[in-house]
Formats: sequence, C-alpha cells, structure tokens
Amino acid sequence: MRDSIDEHIATWSEELDDLDPVQEGIIGRIRLLTRHMTEGRQQALRSGDLLVWQLKTLLMLRKLGAPYTTSPSQLAAMLGLTRGALSIRLATLEDMGLVSRAHDTADRRRVQVSLTAAGRTALDSAMNLEDAVEQRMLAVLTDREKRTLADLLRKVVVGIESTSEGEGR
Repeated sequence: MRDSIDEHIATWSEELDDLDPVQEGIIGRIRLLTRHMTEGRQQALRSGDLLVWQLKTLLMLRKLGAPYTTSPSQLAAMLGLTRGALSIRLATLEDMGLVSRAHDTADRRRVQVSLTAAGRTALDSAMNLEDAVEQRMLAVLTDREKRTLADLLRKVVVGIESTSEGEGR
C-alpha cells in the first residue's frame, strides 16, 4: 500500500543522498494529517457560521465548566488578548447571542462573561462536525491500532515537552 508521501520520498531520495525515508515519512504524514484536520475544522466552522476566534472564545468559556462564566480579564489572559481586544470580540459574540455580560451581583463594578445556551449549541454543533471529520479520518484503523497510535504520539509529545521544559530553566 502506497500513499502520496511515498511518492514524495521516492522523488526526493534521488535528489538528497542523506534523506531519512522513515523520518520524512513520519513528518510528511503528520503534516498531511494536520492539513486535513485544519480543513475539517474550517469546514465545521463554515457550516456553523463561526469564525476561528469565535470558536476559541466559546471553547475557553466551555473549558471552565458549568456555569461557563468568568471575568473578562481572566478570559483575556486565557486567550492571550488585551482586555480591549477581548471587549470588541465579546461585543460581537454578545450581539450574536452566544455570550452574555452581566454585572456581578456581589460587586456591581465587576462584569462576568457567560456562555449562553445559544453559544453552547453553536459550539456543540461545530465540535460535532469537527469530530465527524476526525472519525472519518481514523475509521481505517482498528481500536487497537488507534490505541497504539495514540500511545506512540504521546511518547513523542512527552519527549518534546520534557525537552522544552529543560530548555526553559
């Protein structure tokens, strides 16, 4: 069984004497899968009428767990945005009915941002569409093969993370 990456390796092996075909195969296939997953996410977003930044904002609120509420400053920090940039984004999401902003009942000077029922529905819809793309992509693997692949990828990620942590010291 051959794929487009095998063709890529065959072509470049003739030009590059030191090309490691195993390494090139792994990296090339990861890149191809990443591109496929990105296209799947974009397709899901187009179907649900959400932009990437909207999805990320809704995901951060959902990640907090019920009641899916936080302060604008905490949400800005989670998203790596300034409060001003977040305020503009929240206004758009609020106009769409996906989030709400309300004054904190204990301290009226504070504002709380919450994921609305409509926001949760929009997020769930986009996530379900994206999940369907991922399931189709992995459908060629048995459950055992999926577990093996997950374990191997975890090992690579742990290696990267442990190296990155060592460099940060």
